Amino acid sequence: MEDWSNEFVKSIEAAVIEVEKFFIDATEEFNHIMDDLTQFSEEIAEEVQNKLVPDLDQFLNDIFEPILDIYLDLELDGIEEEETFDPFVTYVHPSATQNPACRGCNHYHGKIYGGNLLVCGMHPLGVEGDSCPDWESDHD
Repeated sequence: MEDWSNEFVKSIEAAVIEVEKFFIDATEEFNHIMDDLTQFSEEIAEEVQNKLVPDLDQFLNDIFEPILDIYLDLELDGIEEEETFDPFVTYVHPSATQNPACRGCNHYHGKIYGGNLLVCGMHPLGVEGDSCPDWESDHD
């Protein structure tokens, strides 16, 4: 009976060793697969970085560069040379009915901010009448 129990224990020990060997081999194989997968993904990322990104960058430049050139070269009627184009700020020219004292004045600002016209620094709301005590010619 003692032989039977010794053989049973040896069988269990052999099974444990085989299972342990199986898991070690499986872990090594899994690590090898993960290394290969990591290397493959790095190669794909490098390929994308080297080929796709420059092409995409060139594509976007081809699309947006002409639009930017048009925007920068845009000359709008009624905007004086020293003024810059800002699509969110509206410029109002002085006229015979609106801020007549400001026509030809160097200090005239004439832009609308938040629905309010800023006429100039000295007279933010403009002056009443046809003359301004601070008027200076805009032609030097």
